[in-house]
Amino acid sequence: MDMVMKLGAESPVVILSKSTCCISHSIETLIRGFGANPTVHELDKISNGKEMEKALVELLGGKSSVPAVFIGEEFIGGSNEIMSLNVRGKLKQILLKANAIWI
Repeated sequence: MDMVMKLGAESPVVILSKSTCCISHSIETLIRGFGANPTVHELDKISNGKEMEKALVELLGGKSSVPAVFIGEEFIGGSNEIMSLNVRGKLKQILLKANAIWI
C-alpha cells in the first residue's frame, strides 16, 4: 500500500492503469483535456505491478483496480469518481487546487 501511495504523491496527477484498459485511456484523455499532464504508470508494464494492483484492490474495497487516480497527493478513486466529478463540474476545481492546471 505504501508503494502505491508513494507513486500517487510523485506529481500533481498520477494515474495507475493498464496498457490494455480503454477506460484508463479515456480517463487520461479527459484529464489531459483540461491541460493537465498526468504521470501514468501502466501496472502491466512494471516489475512490481501485480503487487501494486493487489494493494489497489484493497484500497478500493475489492473493486476493479484501474484506473486509480491521485490528484494533489490524494487518492480520488477510479473512473466512476472521476466522471462524477467531471459531470458535477468539480474536476477542474480539484485540478486547479492541486496545481495540475492553470487558467
